[in-house]
Amino acid sequence: QVQLEESGGGLVQAGGSLRLSCAASGLTFRLVDMGWFRQAPGKEREFVAAVKWSGSETGYADSVKGRFTISRDNAKSTLYLQMNSLKPEDMAVYYCAARRARGISLAVGGYDYWGQGTQVTVSS
Repeated sequence: QVQLEESGGGLVQAGGSLRLSCAASGLTFRLVDMGWFRQAPGKEREFVAAVKWSGSETGYADSVKGRFTISRDNAKSTLYLQMNSLKPEDMAVYYCAARRARGISLAVGGYDYWGQGTQVTVSS
């Protein structure tokens, strides 16, 4: 059974930083591309960042470029999202997602497995 478990969310002031983690089990982590998505109240789930199975390719939403960094540790089966210079508009539930390795995807529908999410709250 595939499990993706996010952690690291919380309350932070605008301008602050958080590091999200996603621990994967039940799959061969080095054979999946990974992504981070977020969903704010009343809005659709949106792409944040993605990383290829090898770590050699990444992609970011324009809204987070230069502030967020996605990375992965295949030895630990863990995905990370370093979030700096957080803004109130970054407040959302953040989800990690996995897909069979075939290139990164920016689409919600492109992923096969999802975590339960972790709340990020940014106070202004």
